[in-house]
Amino acid sequence: MKSKEIKQKYIELLLDINIARLARRYFDRSSGWLYHKLDGIDGNGKDTDFTPEELERFKGALCDLADRLRRMAAEI
Repeated sequence: MKSKEIKQKYIELLLDINIARLARRYFDRSSGWLYHKLDGIDGNGKDTDFTPEELERFKGALCDLADRLRRMAAEI
């Protein structure tokens, strides 16, 4: 799935996630970097996309967040 497709399809969920924190914790990058990736552009306005490795890391980050939320919910 392309970056722009991810953002368009899941915008409501993405709005509930602290993108700055996710970018720092899982990518050691700035929020701007991740926002640009999700917009499908780089810092110079050129088209870009997640690399396969970045996409796998993004998937892993979302799975980790989901697991942490499930554990929290189970403890409440």
